[in-house]
Amino acid sequence: VEKDGKCNVQHGNVRETYRYLTDIFTTLVDLKWRFSLLVFILAYAVTWLFFGLIWWFIAYCRGDLDHLEDHAWTPCVNNLNGFVSAFLFSIETETTIGYGHRVITDKCPEGIVLLLLQAILGSMVNAFMVGCMFVKISQPNKRAETLVFSSHAVVSLRDDRLCLMFRVGDLRDSHIVEASIRAKLIKSKQTQEGEFIPLDQTDLSVGFETGDDRLFLVSPLIISHEIDERSPFWDVSRHQLEKDDFEIVVILEGMVEAT
Repeated sequence: VEKDGKCNVQHGNVRETYRYLTDIFTTLVDLKWRFSLLVFILAYAVTWLFFGLIWWFIAYCRGDLDHLEDHAWTPCVNNLNGFVSAFLFSIETETTIGYGHRVITDKCPEGIVLLLLQAILGSMVNAFMVGCMFVKISQPNKRAETLVFSSHAVVSLRDDRLCLMFRVGDLRDSHIVEASIRAKLIKSKQTQEGEFIPLDQTDLSVGFETGDDRLFLVSPLIISHEIDERSPFWDVSRHQLEKDDFEIVVILEGMVEAT
């Protein structure tokens, strides 16, 4: 895990990529902004073009394009004289603009059915894409920028007990509600049977038993892990601690008060 909280572990050889499409909403939310905006634009552009093509096809099959100057002819859509005007009518229908120049007539039942389908599908596209954008915008990714951790963790005596300690503070005036903290020791491990576990995770107690893991971040707090018989650092000497390859991941959870 990098210092900004992003995980640098990449999954390789993922064959069942279709699983990402089964949860398409979360997949779109997790995309980078440039890809999310591209999908947002394409979702509307494709539906507009698709229904514009159908409107033009209906006019072509009914012969409306051959009677543009015939005022006695009742077309499916008034003032629809080509694909461009059909595309504009599709945009007006789906976005409920209704300029009034191009309007469907009551002599075209297939057009009425298509109008209902486009209105329903357009509402679904709006709900889905606006929902994705809202969730993506409301993600508090930048909220972590004002949560500051100490640059170094120290091992020292505290109340005659050897403890691993670090500090955490919140720079904003708006507090994090129901804040809680956890710590994980990530280290390679080999079992007694010879199995190698590259990223073995071990919990570091930071006050779960006493409730000290629930924080009220009105001022910087010192988070302490007591090194006792239950701690994975109990049998580790200072010299070994300096040479061991491990990582301590601290997870701070809570709800942003403003949102």
